[in-house]
Amino acid sequence: MTVRTGMFEQREGEKALAEDPAAMPGDGHIVFIGRICSPWTAREDCPKNMSAARAKGGGATIEIGAAYRPGLLGLARASHVAILTWLQHAPRNLIVQKPRHAADAKGVFALRSPARPNPVGLHIARLLTLDMEAGTLALDAIDVLDGTPVIDLKPYIPGVDAYPDAIFERSK
Repeated sequence: MTVRTGMFEQREGEKALAEDPAAMPGDGHIVFIGRICSPWTAREDCPKNMSAARAKGGGATIEIGAAYRPGLLGLARASHVAILTWLQHAPRNLIVQKPRHAADAKGVFALRSPARPNPVGLHIARLLTLDMEAGTLALDAIDVLDGTPVIDLKPYIPGVDAYPDAIFERSK
């Protein structure tokens, strides 16, 4: 079993892809529109999810590149934003993972882990302020490391994005 280097260790029961997606030629062109400014500089300090980030406090800011700032027009109407990030430190070759808190390994698509073929993060945050000229969005919280690239922003629309009857049974 190969042990990964960097921020992520390999656990028993995990399976890697035969080819690491990070080494494959791209079939799309992702553009980073900005970066996250967060209080989290080390993985061990970074909250595991948005609930934990809100409990820890600290807030965060998104800095949008100058070319993309006109795209913020109208976003101030939203109380919350959906943020898509590129989790650049995560390994991309794990297809089955064993979370620390779980008894059994699970497929990557049944997890919210940052380790995935395309390490895209999804975060719903309260939009506190928006400065279009400076290209900054102040958020109530974020669960990513400082400097994490932003792929996209979307308004969170409760009538479209919320499903009160949705369920996800947590395993033990």
